[in-house]
Amino acid sequence: MEYKEEDYLMLSGIQHYVFCRRQWALIHIEKQWEENVRTIEGQLIHQKAHDKFFSETRGNIIISRGMPVYSASLGTNGECDVVEFHRGTSGVTLHGKEGLFEVVPIEYKRGKEKENDADVLQLAAQVMCLEEMLCCSISKGYLYYNETRRRLEVLISEELRKKVKDMFLEMHQMYDRRYTPKVKRTKRCNACSLKDICIPVLCSNKSVSTYINDALLEDKVE
Repeated sequence: MEYKEEDYLMLSGIQHYVFCRRQWALIHIEKQWEENVRTIEGQLIHQKAHDKFFSETRGNIIISRGMPVYSASLGTNGECDVVEFHRGTSGVTLHGKEGLFEVVPIEYKRGKEKENDADVLQLAAQVMCLEEMLCCSISKGYLYYNETRRRLEVLISEELRKKVKDMFLEMHQMYDRRYTPKVKRTKRCNACSLKDICIPVLCSNKSVSTYINDALLEDKVE
């Protein structure tokens, strides 16, 4: 199956979706957004990495920043922070360049490595876009965290690829329904920039039947 371009979802949305389905829906379906310290720090980090359509050469490595990518099979588009093309014995050809180049995407992130796989899945989605665009195979990419100031190698397994496909399918289905789910309140809610819009405490409201039963019990006690 291939999606039409007008139906593409934002590639970076998979990170929101992994963190919280409700957050993703509020941002990408309801178009809600609020800034906090974390989102501003993240923007500053990406501004340093991005310089659209700019490339430089360092020895046998060509570095492209802010590279637009897309995938018709996933139905998504976005940008890669940095894509390095390493000259080698296999890989893709580049216009005006001799030889073959291995494709290596690098995604920049604030903080340090996360407990969930949101960053890993976003990187895997970028890899799948690049593979589709460049007709190549990419085995790994890197996550660069500004707090630790080091690259974390990520091997792009079949399991990761399946998770990305499944999540984008779910996201498209939710988007088509214009459905914003409720979620259970967790400690992550305190760090979310949308907590004042989401009002997560309302998501834990009692059902009507529970409310009625509790009210009847109170009457009996009285």
